[in-house]
Amino acid sequence: MNAPDPVAGKAPLPKPLTEALAARFGKRFSTSDAVRLQHGKDESSYAPAPPDAVVFAESTEEVSAIAALCHAHHVPMIAYGTGTSLEGHLLAIHGGVCIDISAMNRVLCIRGEDLDATVQPGVTRKQLNAELHDTGLFFPIDPGADASLGGMAATRASGTNAVRYGTMRENVLGMTVVLADGSIIKTGGRARKSSAGYDLTRLMIGSEGTLGIITELTVRLYPIPEAISSAVCAFPNIEAAVNTVIQVIQIGIPIARIELLDALALKGINRYSKTSLREAPTLFFEFHGSPANVKEQAHSVAEIAATHGGMDFDWATRPEDRSRLWQARHDAYYACLGLKPGSRALTTDVCVPISRLADCINETVADLEASQLQAPIVGHVGDGNFHVVLLVDPDDASEVAQAHVFSNRLVERALGMEGTCTGEHGIGFGKARYMAQEHGVAALTVMRAIKHALDPDNLMNPGKILPSA
Repeated sequence: MNAPDPVAGKAPLPKPLTEALAARFGKRFSTSDAVRLQHGKDESSYAPAPPDAVVFAESTEEVSAIAALCHAHHVPMIAYGTGTSLEGHLLAIHGGVCIDISAMNRVLCIRGEDLDATVQPGVTRKQLNAELHDTGLFFPIDPGADASLGGMAATRASGTNAVRYGTMRENVLGMTVVLADGSIIKTGGRARKSSAGYDLTRLMIGSEGTLGIITELTVRLYPIPEAISSAVCAFPNIEAAVNTVIQVIQIGIPIARIELLDALALKGINRYSKTSLREAPTLFFEFHGSPANVKEQAHSVAEIAATHGGMDFDWATRPEDRSRLWQARHDAYYACLGLKPGSRALTTDVCVPISRLADCINETVADLEASQLQAPIVGHVGDGNFHVVLLVDPDDASEVAQAHVFSNRLVERALGMEGTCTGEHGIGFGKARYMAQEHGVAALTVMRAIKHALDPDNLMNPGKILPSA
């Protein structure tokens, strides 16, 4: 629950820097405690770590000017979008200037004939889909929170649709990026494939603001499916639900979403969303395609679920019913918090090969039962990704410590199954200690070399991703 001390050893901002920023940005430059605190916390369990100042940028050129000033005065800089990250990505653990890009929120161009759009980084996924409403197209990456697309690219976000449409890695074609010294570069383009040089777009995706600040991006769009239906199915135990997922994926049913919620998560959802779902391990499904294809997919999945003891397989074809179902799923985080009033959530985020998913979840459930921690399980299990939401009293040091020890065991388990310590939340600073174990010392050395080449003074979101040498 604690962040590294954000004050110890930190020098105040140089006066010439604050004067220059105040002169250039006026009321869009702030050192007030309230504004700083707002920009020094996210949705993670970590304690706030406010920046020394906040600047509200409105263009690539302004971000460039801010970066150049910070670089000249050797002051850290941290980009801020909507503040929905879950691993402390935006905490100013070394102080510095927060660059708020939420006002850079224009959809610059929609090209329906090419199935792409160019947007500023503050555009949120819901905003983009609202702009696409009459085009017959949509942007599918859906991490649950209404995150900014710049932040989603910076953390390589994915979410419920990733099993069919991929992650931000597959859906960003090109970017405009401001580097540590204020330089502006363009990466990628609008062509659907290229063999021209290093793939700088993929380098920036998932870099969490440690290599550059994304100020514009071009993303893929998709035709809205002719038919969409959803279904929910309860199971006698988690193992039966997970085995259903594995069989659905392995036989190649082109399903759009498969979400797992355990009995405790369903209890929270029923309370929070006023639903009446069976409080048992449950899978949420969504099917995209032609009416005939959707019907065939749903029947095939229902048959597979039945062989594993599936109960109450219930279709939802009306848009309002589907929206209510998926809104309940998206509200699962807050629903889980409601199970233990006053608690905070330490969220986990491992991902394993689909063939190891049952083993990983079964061992995790046994571990939870032995620990007596209150912790619902939810997950995008169609791609092997699941979360344990550890509900802890932030004032109970022993419970917090127990939760961290459990989280460490979960990561070790996932890595031992050739998985990853994070499927979509990112590293931030909390998971930096696993980087060498997951990637190897040699690969980490290459990452450090890239960081040093682009940001030799370690000014861009310092303390994130890479463990201290």
